[in-house]
Amino acid sequence: MVSAHANNEGSQEPAPITPGGTYTIQTVSVGCKIYIRRPTPDGEEEERLAEILSIRDKPVNSYALASARRTKTRSGVKEEEEDAPDKPEDKWEYFVHWDQFNKRLDDWVTGSRLVLSRDLEWPRPKPPPGKKAGPGSLQRAPGKAPRSQSLLKKATSNAAAAASPTSASTPGRSAFPSPSPAPSLKRKLTDEEEEEEEEEMEGDDIDAEGEMDVDAEGDTFELNVNGAQAETPPPLSAFSKEQEIEKLRTSGSMTQSISEIARVKNLNRLQIGKHEVEAWYFSPYPKEYAHLPVLYICEFCLSYFPSPMMLSRHRQRCTLLHPPGNEIYRHQDISCFELDGKRQLTWCRNLSLLSKCFLDHKTLYYDVTPFMYYVMCQRDSTGCHIIGYFSKEKESAENYNVACILALPQHQRHGYGKLLIEFSYELSKKEGKLGSPEKPLSDLGLLSYRAYWAEVIVELLINTTDELSIDDIAQKTSITHADIMNTCTTLQLFKHYKGQHIICLSEAVLEKHEKVRNKRRRRIYAEHLIWKPPVFTRDQLRFY
Repeated sequence: MVSAHANNEGSQEPAPITPGGTYTIQTVSVGCKIYIRRPTPDGEEEERLAEILSIRDKPVNSYALASARRTKTRSGVKEEEEDAPDKPEDKWEYFVHWDQFNKRLDDWVTGSRLVLSRDLEWPRPKPPPGKKAGPGSLQRAPGKAPRSQSLLKKATSNAAAAASPTSASTPGRSAFPSPSPAPSLKRKLTDEEEEEEEEEMEGDDIDAEGEMDVDAEGDTFELNVNGAQAETPPPLSAFSKEQEIEKLRTSGSMTQSISEIARVKNLNRLQIGKHEVEAWYFSPYPKEYAHLPVLYICEFCLSYFPSPMMLSRHRQRCTLLHPPGNEIYRHQDISCFELDGKRQLTWCRNLSLLSKCFLDHKTLYYDVTPFMYYVMCQRDSTGCHIIGYFSKEKESAENYNVACILALPQHQRHGYGKLLIEFSYELSKKEGKLGSPEKPLSDLGLLSYRAYWAEVIVELLINTTDELSIDDIAQKTSITHADIMNTCTTLQLFKHYKGQHIICLSEAVLEKHEKVRNKRRRRIYAEHLIWKPPVFTRDQLRFY
């Protein structure tokens, strides 16, 4: 029995609903929404709606299996108990996106956590191919190749099938059968779309999970209502900060590549030194290291190992105690190192693999030669422990001063993100250039940059008695004119006075800035920076 939502959103057809208790776990397929049990921070359990993004057979990793057997042998577990079969529904695992949660919380769950007693929601039926675009339809921006936005979900399904080839032929699951509405949910690709897919498949490399390593641009769409021209977006001041943070918190992938969105998380946890952290996103580590309970990473050379024994044997031979580059800054217990991606190829590739676990929009893992890497570390008696880093193009046509920036999760919310941003602008001041981070920024990166820009601009305006123009602020801070304008607009600093625009600090802005200033925060001191901008010849800028 299949029902539908009573309320119809606009002209869209309602999503078909299968009532709870009338379907089995074999019915659940990619694209469905179902309630799943998940633990809460207070130790309780809740049932939350989630969308199924991928289905696979429960993976069996030889390293993980051997480690589990050793652990059970030490704890005295009998062989019969060890080989006791799991629940039948735990033969499959489901990669899910939690409703109203950020994409970084997407996770693999076992079949026993699915709540089959509650309603199962199927994807909305697609309109007939010959149907004219009605109100609220999406129209393509000029100059873009024609492609349907629904290809995004198709890419997700295809990548899931490619990543787990056994899932389609699992006994008892005939390619995830669906109830009666399923035939109307499938859409046949047009000839143009099939040709585009064939072009994308040709000549691309296959990564560790058997998926295409494509770095294509996504499509741009404009929302057209009743055939009218697309409206300009409302000004930034129309949104409150709470609304903006909520939008960033619950937004999905920021990457522009469909194939990047389609990839599902392949690592569970990482141990880096004394810290153990959860991976957030897919990272193309070798397939043999996927689905381990813990991946062990050397915190100095960033090599990766499947077991603590292999890591301890490596540490006896590893002589690195800091990143293999030049130390260009040292103050108190903070040091910064400069590395050339062309010279330190392996180390920078390992760093890119590690950072991809926490950056959704990063698409370059192995092509590190065009970049310089600036790694921030915390020094103690045992060595320099990596806190975060940012990369920078050796030759940037758009004058970007940061290509990719990351503070590792175990060091977040300690002010190191702002410290990395401040350090990047100190380098720009030494170069005598204006700089801006490469777009798109991640959600956390965008919030950090906006907070830094606001703090620096307001601090400068408070401490300066002379009149300052936008250009004066840019020359003193190395922040680009566009970033200054956007920040001042967001803070509502522009006022119209006697026929001209002036910058005026409101009481609310001053009060907020005072609270920020009262917080103890690390700073970058330019006198401790010993660095000259690197100069590259034409031959050194040839990356092939």
